[in-house]
Amino acid sequence: MTVFEDHRDELEHYETMMGPWRGRLAVTLDLVTNALVLVGQHGVYCHSARDPEKPSMDVQVVQQELVKAKQLIQSVMEGLREERERRADS
Repeated sequence: MTVFEDHRDELEHYETMMGPWRGRLAVTLDLVTNALVLVGQHGVYCHSARDPEKPSMDVQVVQQELVKAKQLIQSVMEGLREERERRADS
């Protein structure tokens, strides 16, 4: 199954509300957030041998990369919103 089939309802909702591109980015942001939650839960059980207070290094790296991806998605959504507002003001 593709993402378009798996998340048809969310895509339809957000695309209707925000337009196709921002709607798809919104769903992507939700998926990345869900992945971050799952990685965080996994990190509770997979601790580093060197520092039992921290998740294992692979979990930390995956979490950091997901946070970066989320920041990029958010910046694109914000840029699209600002661009739309500028066009509306013109």
